[in-house]
Amino acid sequence: MSVAVVTDSTAYLPEAVVSAKGILVVPLHVVIAGTEYSEGVDVTTAEVAEALRSFRPVSTSRPSPQSFLDAYEKAAATGVDSIVSVHISADMSSTVESAHLAAQHSPVPVKVVDSRSLGMAMGYAVISAADAAASGATPDEVAAQALSRSQSSTVVFYVDTLEHLRRGGRIGSASAFLGSALAIKPILGLSDGHIRPLEKVRTSTRALARLEELAVSAAQSSRTGVDIAVHHLDSAARADQLATRLAERVPTAGELALVELGAVVGAHVGPGTLAVAVSPRPRA
Repeated sequence: MSVAVVTDSTAYLPEAVVSAKGILVVPLHVVIAGTEYSEGVDVTTAEVAEALRSFRPVSTSRPSPQSFLDAYEKAAATGVDSIVSVHISADMSSTVESAHLAAQHSPVPVKVVDSRSLGMAMGYAVISAADAAASGATPDEVAAQALSRSQSSTVVFYVDTLEHLRRGGRIGSASAFLGSALAIKPILGLSDGHIRPLEKVRTSTRALARLEELAVSAAQSSRTGVDIAVHHLDSAARADQLATRLAERVPTAGELALVELGAVVGAHVGPGTLAVAVSPRPRA
């Protein structure tokens, strides 16, 4: 049995990886001042950052069921017997719902996986799923591999302001920080698909130092080794510095990637965001 792996653009997988692993990516959409764009196709993160800084309206939307069906039909045309479709947390986006609707009409069976995550925490799970599929795993095994790796990952992030999360309705329990938002620099985490508050720090310097400590702690708690991705939006210098420090402190990391956040997630967290995804590797 052969299995194809499909994901969405919020995995932020490098194009070289997507091509090498044969992964199909369905883009989410970002709307800037009334004009809709496809993430990773015709809009850059710099354009989103500039729109947010200039207070132009920015929103996001899921792919249509037809977009998923097109991807499933493309995969089926290559001769695969089934598809595993891995996507951003259903509590962050209704992308999973579109995938389920499309799966009902797919020419081959589709297993839809809610990763309960996003970014490279999901991306590494997709890579593991693709590797499992390439080794001849069953659809159930491929889906289980994706879910297991995404659920074992840690995502921590720093935002310059909670305002963008508040506007987009993704703030969750971190709304508890809003009352003192002007006086703090929040550190947030992702837990079972939800954004949750971790700590309040007084300065950005201290917040970034704490972000580093949390990432190192998560990496050191893994018994199987980890891959690490540092994400950022319009904060390349700080992200590069953080990645360099993590490389020094976690020399056993299998991969340490520097990955810019895409337009969709960037629209909700805002310019200046730094995030770290720590993903334990599957047991050999």
